[in-house]
Amino acid sequence: MEVYDRENVTCVELEVPNMPNLFLFETDGMLVDTGAKSYETQIIPFLNEASFDLVALTHSHEDHTGTAPWIQENLSVPIYISPLGVDTCLQFAPYPQYRQVIWGKRKPFRPLPISDTIHSRKKEWKVLHTPGHAEDHIALLNKKTGILFTGDLFVSPKTKVIMRSESIPQILDSIRKVLTHDFGPMFCCHAGYIQDGQKRMQQKLDYLENLCGEVKNLYEIGLSKEEINQKIFQRKYPITFVSEGEWDTLHIITSIIGGNKRS
Repeated sequence: MEVYDRENVTCVELEVPNMPNLFLFETDGMLVDTGAKSYETQIIPFLNEASFDLVALTHSHEDHTGTAPWIQENLSVPIYISPLGVDTCLQFAPYPQYRQVIWGKRKPFRPLPISDTIHSRKKEWKVLHTPGHAEDHIALLNKKTGILFTGDLFVSPKTKVIMRSESIPQILDSIRKVLTHDFGPMFCCHAGYIQDGQKRMQQKLDYLENLCGEVKNLYEIGLSKEEINQKIFQRKYPITFVSEGEWDTLHIITSIIGGNKRS
């Protein structure tokens, strides 16, 4: 685990074998995401030393909420999440076995529903509802500093594999929503600190729009979803086998085409 500062944000970076690293952030007395239960022993010393008054969760996935129960039990600070994520947090490890092995078994906890804005000690953060990766996903923007916390909205400029539950059209809409705002430094929970955030987010939008166009063109000329997947994504990623298909390149194709049926 490494701890360092960027743009007055403390970045806690956890190395994850064979996967993108995992980050949590603290700024102005606000903790953004909490890391995974499987890394709790590494994270707790930081949590004990850090000074924060509240926790803002970008979504309810276990790699972002795993240490939230410990915080609630030991530090007694309020924890906020989208209203759409509250019920998920009340459940014990509501996710598949392979994810429990990787990220640990997250205990239930009771977060508060976040509103349209949230205040740290001296700053106001606009809460942007950004579904697609998860129904309850949010991003946090401080308009004065231009700092944007993106959760899992960005991750990488070129999406190669997604979960079955994800929606590329929704992700596109969420990126477009974020890009209607001016922002600079971007903090992603798997890519970390990105100085030229707006430019990199635009690159992701361009990539996904081009990908959607290619997929739809191939579908219109008669290729099946499986044939399109084989043509565009020639590589199979290990996570597809580990997850028994919950993660797959094919889900990108299916999400883009949606329920379209040929006459």
